[in-house]
Order: sequence, then structure tokens, then C-alpha cells
Amino acid sequence: MTTIRQLQYLVALADTGSFAEAARISHVSQPALSQQVKALEEKLGVRLLERSTTGAILTPIGRSIVSKARGILGEVLGIEELARSAATGLTGTLRMGTTPTLGPYLLSPIIADLHRAAPGLRLYVREGIPDEQALQVSRGELDVMLGPLPIRGDDLEIEPLFREPLDLVAAVDSPLTQGPVEPDALAGQVLLSLDTRHHLHRETQLIAEAHHMALSPDYEGTSLDSLHMMAASGLGLTVLPRLYLQSDVGGLSGLGVVDVSGWRAHRSVALAWRRGTSMEAAFRVIAEHVQRSARRMLDKGLG
Repeated sequence: MTTIRQLQYLVALADTGSFAEAARISHVSQPALSQQVKALEEKLGVRLLERSTTGAILTPIGRSIVSKARGILGEVLGIEELARSAATGLTGTLRMGTTPTLGPYLLSPIIADLHRAAPGLRLYVREGIPDEQALQVSRGELDVMLGPLPIRGDDLEIEPLFREPLDLVAAVDSPLTQGPVEPDALAGQVLLSLDTRHHLHRETQLIAEAHHMALSPDYEGTSLDSLHMMAASGLGLTVLPRLYLQSDVGGLSGLGVVDVSGWRAHRSVALAWRRGTSMEAAFRVIAEHVQRSARRMLDKGLG
């Protein structure tokens, strides 16, 4: 009999193309995963994968079966969600993913707001890379994720929430922070960013290209705080989200905002969950709280 676990392992292989990585995310040994997939092939009487030393590629019938398997696994998750959700779903523990460029300074006031509105709701928050978390939502490892657009996933419902300005900052004693500057004054300036896995790196790269700035390859930050500290030390300029600069977690200590004529940089933030989930009503309530809290904070300005 084909089992749910076998389908989960097959989908994990389809997502990763690697037995080792599929075993890791499935929390099982590689031989056990390989054995279960082989047993599935024998049961179905078809070859699902082309195996090689570098990984695994789905056969045409394998791709079709994976597509069906995703639907089956989604239904199983729906059954589990129904069992643990109340009328509105605002009870129990939700697993929320978020990026370290957003969660640490935005979620604290929002979680407090949600707790007042829904005392029975518990949020387990996990920080990670947005592209990886979108896959985790699709696989049911996370219930919902809060992150910058674009969020990719054919089986995801994506609810845009707000636009957050991205501010250019430098050490407080930099000449660039002393008054309005024209865009051509940025040419050649060193711009610091996070590593390439983060959406904020892509935004920073576009800004660097538009203003002929030099994106530093040698000093990539590991967090917004590390970018803050490096910029405050005079190592270069950087781009930081407005809500981070307004927060107690971040702030403007040692930094000044570079007031560039015509500056309009921003990013869009959204909430995403599996399409068709029985918890959609709960997620839309969460989306409203996040949207309202973020807009209230943005309305205050940098002060």
C-alpha cells in the first residue's frame, strides 16, 4: 500500500533534487528515505527517478505523480488543521516563518496585539530565508510566513500587506548626512548589503546599479544589526528598512539618513499560506493585524 510518508519523501526529492537534502528536511536517514522511494516505485510498477551521483531527476511519470502527491498531502494537512482549529482558527499554536530582516522588529508589537485579540492563539516563530520558507509552507512545515515580495509558490495564497520605505544611511558624521544631496553624489560610494540569499540584497543591488555605487563583495552583513554597526563605523553606506530604523531593536544610533533627492526605494511585505487551508480565516485576521500595526508605525515617521 502506498503510504503518506512515501509520498512526502518523493515530494521532498522533487523539491531538492538530492537524496541527502531530502533526508535532512524529512528528518530521516538517507538510506531509509531511498529505501521508501524504491518501495514506492516497486509498488507502482514505474520508475519515478533517474538516479545519479549528483542527485535525482524526476521521470515524466514521476513529475505527474508528484503533482498528484502534492494535492493528496495538502488534503492530509487540511484534515490535521481542521482537527486543531476552532471556528475562526484563532486558537492553538501556529508555526509562522519570517525573515530576520523583518520579524525581530515588527513581530513583537504585533504578537502583543494579537494576544489581546485572541488569547488562545500561540505563535511559534522561526526566522529563515524567504525562498526556503515558502517551500516549508508548501510542505506543511510552516503554517504561514511573513516576508518581502516576491514570494513564489503555485500552491500559496499571497496577501500583500504594506509597502515599507528603504532608507539609505551612513555614519552620522558623513558629509552625505549633513543635508539634501543629488543622486549623482552617490556614484562610487561603497554600499554594504546582506548575503545574496536575502531579498534585501537584491533590493540593495538594484539601488547600487541605479546610482553607480560600489556594492561591497568583502563585507556582507549577517543581519540588519551587523549592517547598522558597519555603516555606523564608516565602512560604507547601507540600506535599512524604515521600520527597523524606527524600532527599539534597531534605531538610528550612530547613523544618519542620507536625504537623496527623488529617493523612492521601498519593499512590499506580504503574508502567505497554503491555498485551500481550513485556517484561511485565521490567517486573514492575522494579516489585518499585521497590516494595521505596520501602517500605524510607519505613520509615525523617523522622528
